[in-house]
Amino acid sequence: MSEFSKDSFSFVTEKEKEHNIFRKSLTYWQDAWRRLKKNKLAMIGLAGIFLVIGFGVLGPLFTNVSYSDQQNDFKNLGPRLEVYEIAEGLYVHVSGDYHMFVVDNEQGQLQVLEEIEKEESVLDRSFTDGKIMSPAEKKKLQQEAKNNVESNSKTYEYNGQEIVLDYSNLVVDEPVGDYEYKITYNGIDTTQVYGKMANKEFPLGTDGLGRDLLTRIMYGTRISLIVALVATIVNFVIGVLYGAISGFEGGTTDNIMMRIVDIINSVPLILIIILMMVLLGNQGLWTIILAIGLVYWVGMARLVRGQMLSLKEQEFILAARTLGVSKRKIIMRHLIPNAMGPIIVSMTMMIPSAIFTESFLSFIGLGVSAPQASLGTLANNALGGILTYPYQLFFPALTIALMMLAFNFLGDGLRDALDPRLRKG
Repeated sequence: MSEFSKDSFSFVTEKEKEHNIFRKSLTYWQDAWRRLKKNKLAMIGLAGIFLVIGFGVLGPLFTNVSYSDQQNDFKNLGPRLEVYEIAEGLYVHVSGDYHMFVVDNEQGQLQVLEEIEKEESVLDRSFTDGKIMSPAEKKKLQQEAKNNVESNSKTYEYNGQEIVLDYSNLVVDEPVGDYEYKITYNGIDTTQVYGKMANKEFPLGTDGLGRDLLTRIMYGTRISLIVALVATIVNFVIGVLYGAISGFEGGTTDNIMMRIVDIINSVPLILIIILMMVLLGNQGLWTIILAIGLVYWVGMARLVRGQMLSLKEQEFILAARTLGVSKRKIIMRHLIPNAMGPIIVSMTMMIPSAIFTESFLSFIGLGVSAPQASLGTLANNALGGILTYPYQLFFPALTIALMMLAFNFLGDGLRDALDPRLRKG
């Protein structure tokens, strides 16, 4: 065995005593936020959620109309307008209802042209003579009316000048050309479309009653956010507490509480809403909120119960029991805080499910009622004209899809960030 002498050792210098801290110590939540920021999709989802909240909550404050305001002169206008240039700098748009508008390309305003009343057409006069006509006579008169160009045109007035809209090419059996409309202004005929212009007055167009689609989508987004908020509160308050008590108590109490959950979960949500509507009447959004409050927490209760069954066997819970800590404090101060990671992830993933459920129920007529604007209601109203006005279905459906994607992206990111096994990553 070798011997050590005093000369074998040397004192540590002051510089060597310095301890370099390469990374400061982080708490669990600080570390989770650090890893969440590295997930690009999660941050995109978080930004999307903030945009959706601003769109639905603050957006209606900057509009001049409400979701129920009807402007029948502006019905079924798309986000982009097909225009004809009938004079230099004078652009007109013809809607699907044969209404004509002057489009101000600079200001983005639409001016409804006043239609000049004409005499009754041949068909109108024939059916008001008071005599009974045979089917052959009716068909003959209808064909005569079709061939009468005057009965298939409209005359408008603009700055004292007449503008004639001829749409007879759309109703006759043998079109005379490849144009849909012929517009005559100051004796000059226009049949070729000039181009398309953005509808600056109604950026997303209007529906069949002339209501601004952008405003209605804003209010529909607000309803979806209300449902998401209710689902979050119900899951956190009822689901977490119910599951925590069931898992911590165990035994007979756990069996009884879980059998109640099984019974509730076995009844379809649609059936519960129908029964509630029979008993309470159609309360619109309140019916959906009440239904979600009754049944939407069962999934969270099962998740939390599983967490409690594993956590209550840990040493720190045994220590708390040994010290005489009450059951309520053990659940509230030890068990639930240690299960917050899975709880937050589950709540985030359940929100898009609640949004889709509300939209689906409104789509089939069990949700909010007219004139309220839910995204599902907007999609249902657009079905009748889906081929003619596809934008009326596209924009509400796109809003639902973007909201669900944003919450799903954030939920996936939270699941990775809150996983204790990845804390060193």
